Amino acid sequence: MNIHHKIKTFTSFFASVCCILANAQNPISPMGVYLADPSARVAPDGRLYIYGSRDESPDYYCSDRYDILSTSDLINWKHEKNTFRWKTIIYAPDAVYKDGKTLLYFENPGGDEFVAEGESPIGPFKEAEVIEGPHEIDPAVFIDDDGQAYYFFGQMSSKAYKMNPDLKTLDQGSFTEGFLDEENNGFHEGIFAFKRGRYYYLVYADISRNHRPTCIGYSMATSPLGPYTYKGVIIDNAGCDPEVWNNHGSVVRYKRKWYVLYHRATHGCVAMRKACIERIRFNRDGTIDEVEMTTQGTGKPLDCMGTIDAARACKLSGHVRIEKMTDDPEREILSQIQDSDSAVWKYIRFRRKVRSVSIRVRSDVESSITLSADKIGGKEIARITIPASDDWQLITIPARVPRGSHALWASFAKADSGNGTFQLDYVRFER
Repeated sequence: MNIHHKIKTFTSFFASVCCILANAQNPISPMGVYLADPSARVAPDGRLYIYGSRDESPDYYCSDRYDILSTSDLINWKHEKNTFRWKTIIYAPDAVYKDGKTLLYFENPGGDEFVAEGESPIGPFKEAEVIEGPHEIDPAVFIDDDGQAYYFFGQMSSKAYKMNPDLKTLDQGSFTEGFLDEENNGFHEGIFAFKRGRYYYLVYADISRNHRPTCIGYSMATSPLGPYTYKGVIIDNAGCDPEVWNNHGSVVRYKRKWYVLYHRATHGCVAMRKACIERIRFNRDGTIDEVEMTTQGTGKPLDCMGTIDAARACKLSGHVRIEKMTDDPEREILSQIQDSDSAVWKYIRFRRKVRSVSIRVRSDVESSITLSADKIGGKEIARITIPASDDWQLITIPARVPRGSHALWASFAKADSGNGTFQLDYVRFER
């Protein structure tokens, strides 16, 4: 392959090409914003709302406020900032709608649990009230077909109450626990409840793989409080970041299709997580097939002629991290890349003949990136040599790409044994 390079060096990010991507891609959290523990709810206005934690530091989970995402088409997402603030850090929330109001449930680090009433799905919310009874984490509310509501919560062992009709207080005599546990169900934390047909489902952070609760697992029953039988994993976020610890999400039916919401870690830490969404399907017996993490999310495979943000990689290996760009914190890049690291974007659609590929990269040492289709060592698309430079470079070389939809893999290598690292901003194909 002809490897003559066309290289442009930039002294600042603002001189580079602006990257604009379809909002349907994963993560659905905006660039530079970290939203975790997504609880998906369809509001009376027909929009899908995502309630979740907002991470703000690699050193601890969550913050003292919530943002909300919403959509009417799963393509264009609206980001509502600071919809609710509290006097302490607040963890994974849930919400339901009743009589034109939105009830927002959450807990603080001490295990106290609260409910706040809002005038709309995004508030404004009144001062929260303490919920008497539960004292743990991750509240989730489920309203059955007969109108009876249930309040789920717990860590390592599940707990629940029946709720009174006001959805703010609990039937203190109805407490039950132990219908999920780590040994029999892989249950770690983060319950979310829903019903489909005759079956009740609890989805949660599942610790049955990797010695970490990286999975969204699920159990099924024929009554709200069980007995529940473990059925497997819906999605596993292992590999989204080498240091990922947990997962937390929900399942929702929207416009006749079903989806799982989950989060991925970034920054080489357990926090700084970003909400994502994938389509799921049910089998005739009610079970759910496991799905993989993708870049495309609920949309079609990405158009190869669009700019592919490196930070939307759905799986990383080695030292590579998704981090904020130093000179523009509203953008994210792949950073700390070293020899033998790799990243993948799933999936890219190559409908037209591709003649070249461009990457925006910065490297402390002479290095290279090999792009391949479907797997590392698969059909080679391009092998790009990167000169050492303190500045960002835009490098363009010829490329050969098989038509169709493919996973795009990048494998990274250094030309020598130096200690430098490199960063990748985006990949773009051209005719």
